[in-house]
Amino acid sequence: MRVFVTGATGFIGSAIVQELINAGHQVVGLARSDEAAKLLAAAGAEVHRGSLDDLDSLKRGAAASDGVIHTAFIHDFSNFEASCKADKLAIETIGAALEGSGRPFVISSGTLSLKDGRLATEEDGPDLNSAGVLRAASEVAALSMASKGVRVSSMRLPPSVHGNGDHGFVPRLITIAREKAVSSYVGEGLGRWPAVHRLDAARLFRLALEKGSAGAKYHAVADEGVPVREIAEVIGRHLNVPVAAKSFEEAMKQFGWLAHGLARDNPTSSKRTQEELGWHPSEPGLIADLEQGHYFETQHEKPAASLR
Repeated sequence: MRVFVTGATGFIGSAIVQELINAGHQVVGLARSDEAAKLLAAAGAEVHRGSLDDLDSLKRGAAASDGVIHTAFIHDFSNFEASCKADKLAIETIGAALEGSGRPFVISSGTLSLKDGRLATEEDGPDLNSAGVLRAASEVAALSMASKGVRVSSMRLPPSVHGNGDHGFVPRLITIAREKAVSSYVGEGLGRWPAVHRLDAARLFRLALEKGSAGAKYHAVADEGVPVREIAEVIGRHLNVPVAAKSFEEAMKQFGWLAHGLARDNPTSSKRTQEELGWHPSEPGLIADLEQGHYFETQHEKPAASLR
C-alpha cells in the first residue's frame, strides 16, 4: 500500500514510517524542510514537499495514495486555537481528496478531550468542557467523512506517548523539577494519565490503516491510568529532589498551561481497540520506561507537545 504520512519526521510519525516500511508498505512522507526531507530519504521513504498550511500539497499527496495517516500538528501555544483550526482544515482537505474511494484515513486525536474522573471508552464522545475540546473538532470533522466513502478512523493518543526521543509532557516535568529543585504534583496527585510507548502506538496506527472500520474511534493506550503523583515521585527520586504537592494556583505559577494537564484525571480503556484490531502492547509501561534512566538525559528536554 502506498501510504501518505503527515508529521512523518516527528516523534510518533517517524516510528510509524519505520513500522509501515517494515510491514512492506511504500511510504510517502510530508516534508516542509530540507532537513525533514533528508531524514525521510534516509529512512527509506519517498519525500513529498509541503506543509499543513499548503493545502494543495496535502490534496496532491492524498490523491496519489492508497491511504493516509495524519499525525502532523502545529505546536504554537501562543495561538492554540489557530493551530486546531489549521488541523481541522488539513483533515477536511485530505478527506475531500479521498471522498468516495473507500481508502483508509487515520487521524490523530487525544484522550484529554474525554470526560474526567471515570474510565473512558472508545464509545465516548468529547467532553465539551475539557481542555482538549478545541482539537476534538478535528475528530468530529474527520469521522463525518465515513458517510462520504472514506474509511476514516480516529486514533486517540494519551497525554504521555513515551520512549527514546520523547519531548512531550514528562520531559517538561523533568526540566521544571530540575529548575525548581522540587518535583511537584497538583492537589493530592490522584489524577491519572493514560500512556503508551511510541512503538506500540506506531504498530496500532498501521493496524488501523490496514483493517480499521470506517467511523471508528481507537485508543492507543497501554497504561490505563498512571497516577500523576507516582510520576512526580519517580522524577524526584532520579533527580534527588523533594516531591511536593501544589495547589492549582501554585501549579499555574510553576508549570504554566501544563498545570491544567496535571490536574486532569483521564483514565482510559483500550479494551475494544485491542479486541477489534488484535493489538497487544508489548513495550515497557511509562513508569518502567522512566526507571530505565534515559529520560534524565538532556536530549529529551525540548518544547512539550500539545494537550492531546
